[in-house]
Amino acid sequence: MNEREARAAWSGLVEPGDPVAGALVAALGPQEALALVERAARDGERAALPAFGDASRERLRRSVDGWARRWVPDAARGQLDWLARLGGRLVVPGEPQWPVPLDDLGPARPMCLWVLGQDPAELLARAVSVVGARAATPYGQHVAGELAAGLTDAGVCVVSGGAFGIDAVAHRAALAAHGRTVAVLAAGLDRPYPAGNARLLAAVAESGAVVSEVPPGHPPSRHRFLLRNRLIAAAGAVTVVVEAAWRSGALSTAGHAVGLLRPVAAVPGPVTSAASAGCHRLLRDGAACVTDAAEVLELLDGTPAAVPDVSLPTDGLGPHERIVHDALPVRGERSVDALTRMCGLGVADVLAALGGLELAGCASQRAGRWRRSRPARPA
Repeated sequence: MNEREARAAWSGLVEPGDPVAGALVAALGPQEALALVERAARDGERAALPAFGDASRERLRRSVDGWARRWVPDAARGQLDWLARLGGRLVVPGEPQWPVPLDDLGPARPMCLWVLGQDPAELLARAVSVVGARAATPYGQHVAGELAAGLTDAGVCVVSGGAFGIDAVAHRAALAAHGRTVAVLAAGLDRPYPAGNARLLAAVAESGAVVSEVPPGHPPSRHRFLLRNRLIAAAGAVTVVVEAAWRSGALSTAGHAVGLLRPVAAVPGPVTSAASAGCHRLLRDGAACVTDAAEVLELLDGTPAAVPDVSLPTDGLGPHERIVHDALPVRGERSVDALTRMCGLGVADVLAALGGLELAGCASQRAGRWRRSRPARPA
């Protein structure tokens, strides 16, 4: 069995993110580590184990015994044939197609990736993970779509989990913007989940990629969804939670991103909305507050987002100028004497204020009578 087949076998033998299996494969290599499991499965041999500490050694022995019970000879070859019929390919660590950001997971790194679509290394070279609630509100769906479209316009790949709600909106928005997106599944590639998103996932595979760390034939399960979230967090240089309830799986993704020292951002929602309670919890705990794609790109690239100019022509006025400006009519005109009586200022102060207002473009006169004017905005 070559290394690719060995890694394919490991991906079906152990549950995703098994740190013991990851450490064993790192220490012995996938083939030698698998040979140890094969011997234990064949004749119950108490194989020699690597020289770990006593506690780790006993934990490894228990794990090997468990893996031996699941061992099925030649299962990996059948799954690789299945993958070929699906039109997919296997990507393993060390290959040019392997997305290096996943290596930050250490022993919990996937053994391999089962891929439908484009080169995952190229797709994830500049990527942002966008996640959120399945039961998304119209507000959350709108924000997720705007974020994903804006990121796509900036050449960013949008990563999500292919689920209903925020995930699906993020994928669809990226596709509608003719961009690239990656869906990370918790089941085999032959079991697009949820089934209602099968057509969407097929479209994702055409312009981006659908990936899984488990072989074809493996069904989704609750714990696999939670473990899958670590891949979404590792794949994106930034993780954005658009909408999440207090106990949302999206918060699991954010937690993995924090553990990987990746920036985490959250979109604020109405304080009365239970669908945004998890986002507000993240913001309270230190997540960055984002409201549009430009602010996400600031986290990704370090480029400050443009701040809109909300200044008013009257912002730089002095106290007397403000008083006189308030007394100026919008229609018609007033004399200096009338302005003096209304403002309670001396004639000299009113004349000085009117001069400043005229220079600022906030006042104009005709035949010695004054009115308020609106300065022209710069082109």
